Amino acid sequence: MKKLIRLMLIVVATFTLSGTSFAAPETYVIDNAHSFPRFSYSHFGYSTQLSRFDKTSGKIVFDKEARTGYVEVLIDMKSVDTGHSVFNEHIQGEGLLDTGKYPTASFKSTQVIFQGDKPVAVEGSLTIKDVTRPVTLTITSFQSMPHPMLKKDAIGANATTKISRTEFHAGKHAPYVGDEVAIDIAVEAIRE
Repeated sequence: MKKLIRLMLIVVATFTLSGTSFAAPETYVIDNAHSFPRFSYSHFGYSTQLSRFDKTSGKIVFDKEARTGYVEVLIDMKSVDTGHSVFNEHIQGEGLLDTGKYPTASFKSTQVIFQGDKPVAVEGSLTIKDVTRPVTLTITSFQSMPHPMLKKDAIGANATTKISRTEFHAGKHAPYVGDEVAIDIAVEAIRE
């Protein structure tokens, strides 16, 4: 009987001391006011054009102790902002984003890759115009801390990737207007 009690105490002590490794994943809601997917491409070789989407939603599940996570982002493609209203309409046209048929794009992660206790990349699937392709987002900065104004836990990151727009059936004017599109995502999320 004493051996059984001693074994139970060891098990309880082990779980108590290592309790942080069993921390539950935390869910964060994307802050639309501070989250902007931006994209850039060559415009006839004259210049690199930079635009963004103004409406983004989604969630991030983050477990620092287990070094796991999940990212789901929805982008309102009609919120494209090129800095010029006529060009906003042009880019939403059929040969490009075709927002009349495909008003949203999405990214869903399949794996978050950590180096130490920080995520450094997110692998997943990007869907634009009902075409889904694998992409890897390289995280260039990451922060996890209490938000100084909201007094809630928050996370934020910048991530980059490159895609071929023709692979997503948005290749109008290619190759004159560059087929390669660089995507840079600035995201902040607040814990639920």
